[in-house]
Amino acid sequence: MGSDVFLYGTLCHGPLLAVVLGYAAEGQPADLPGHRAVSSAGASHAVALPDPQATFPGILVTGLGPDARARLSFYAACLDLHPQSVLVQRASGVGPVDTYLPARSAPADAAPWSLSDWQARLATTCVATAQDVMALYGRVPAERVAARYGMMLVRGASRARAAIAPAPTDVRFHAGAGDVVVDHVDLPYARFFAIEEYELRHRRFAGGQSPQINRAVFVSGDAVTVLPYDPVRDCVLLVEQFRAGPFARGDTQPWLLEAIAGRVDPGETPEEAGRREAEEEAGLTLGALLPVAGYYPTPGAKTEFLYSYVALADLPPSVTGVFGVADEAEDIRTHLVGFDRLMQMVTSGEVANAPLLISVLWLQRERARLRAGPGA
Repeated sequence: MGSDVFLYGTLCHGPLLAVVLGYAAEGQPADLPGHRAVSSAGASHAVALPDPQATFPGILVTGLGPDARARLSFYAACLDLHPQSVLVQRASGVGPVDTYLPARSAPADAAPWSLSDWQARLATTCVATAQDVMALYGRVPAERVAARYGMMLVRGASRARAAIAPAPTDVRFHAGAGDVVVDHVDLPYARFFAIEEYELRHRRFAGGQSPQINRAVFVSGDAVTVLPYDPVRDCVLLVEQFRAGPFARGDTQPWLLEAIAGRVDPGETPEEAGRREAEEEAGLTLGALLPVAGYYPTPGAKTEFLYSYVALADLPPSVTGVFGVADEAEDIRTHLVGFDRLMQMVTSGEVANAPLLISVLWLQRERARLRAGPGA
């Protein structure tokens, strides 16, 4: 492999390329004749496909050293892109240069890819994900990273949201640079979810740093919960499904009543995710989404952050049924429950998961206002 390489798509975005190479680099404009750009599954990056009638713009980066080229090849392989020599049009003329192309062709109906659209929707997420990917360079084979890149994007989107909107620190300690020092990170398990094990030190309330401590964290992405409420009929819609967590704990009744819930996909807002999940899990089109709270349900051990909403909805008796996405092995039954009965179920313990309990208590506080209608 040479020291010059033609880059396209997300690698033309300076902050992402700097993460991959380990330093900021600039390239000169160049074109890849006979190819067009389409979106990968999930639109997280561009894929160059042969097309005799098209020309694909990118940049030519020169003088890459062995380490930078190895880092670039690792990152490309994590996206299932592989080195290949192509003819590139540059200022000095047409000549052979290395680039990275997919081993398999994208679907014929793959959407065109736009750098500006990607920068507006996914750049922050993909840069955060690239940081996670490159932290595994030299430690985890690229094919293992590629197998879970989709879930890493979910985690990257969560990290990006956490950085943009931190919660207030009026009472609690306000952390700054150097207040948490990570000495070592291991990744003992990584599939759909992952476990990260940290050796770290942190600032103590009495001053100074703590001794090095070990903390294991279960890594999952941000999620949303939605409790549909009909203020006219004074009822809510609950979903019921089998849950592996209670089963593994030894609970003899591992089918739970819950609010509609699901992860926030890369490029989605929590509100968009809530509306999508309502259609998938209950066939519902929601009205206004009313924020309940944003919170960590298990901060001692999990990265998961939840956005909970109560949604106004029309809930006639005919709305119940069995739903779910077959490809995700979902088997979901819906129930209409009157508010008084709902509160009885909270008292009896039949409602036994935190997001639903939090949403029900919010609804209990706001119910009279919602029933009074707009402007109340």
